[in-house]
Amino acid sequence: MTDINFLGASAEADSRGAEGSSAAPRAGDLRWDIIELLFFAYRDFVGDADHELEAFGFGRAHHRVMHFVHRYPGLKVADLLDVLRITKQSLGRVLKQLLDEGYIVQKTGNNDRRQRLLFATAKGEALVGRLAGLQTTRINRALADLAPDDAETVRRFLRAMIDRDDPDKVLETIFGTGKPTAKG
Repeated sequence: MTDINFLGASAEADSRGAEGSSAAPRAGDLRWDIIELLFFAYRDFVGDADHELEAFGFGRAHHRVMHFVHRYPGLKVADLLDVLRITKQSLGRVLKQLLDEGYIVQKTGNNDRRQRLLFATAKGEALVGRLAGLQTTRINRALADLAPDDAETVRRFLRAMIDRDDPDKVLETIFGTGKPTAKG
């Protein structure tokens, strides 16, 4: 078993820049409370959908693909790769299964025949609706005891947690700088 103290010292040394200053917070400044709450919140948030997806032989990658294809009809495969930040090979396996089982259809672009545009089928929309329903129930339960304005604080916090150095096209749409679809 690896010595945790050794790893901690090594990680601290690695986080220092050329001038020896630490880029990471000191041990006493670490936000263990938020870190652990995010771990457990994520576990339970995706766990609701994971349980449902198991019946279909699907996993989280399938869920993410279905979510974005449903929310942004006509999404290009290239843009989906950027949004999910996964390899073409990983997406190809998941996409093939969703196409073969009738959850997604793929069409060629009108202006560029090389483009592959993705659309959810009625079957795909029904599955996404069930999964989003489970997750919405969990979100609404968490927000129920908060003041109405607190939901905006939660949204601002989550937006601030997202890496903004390389904003995704879909995230730009979510943040209102793109053109939202009729599905809202």
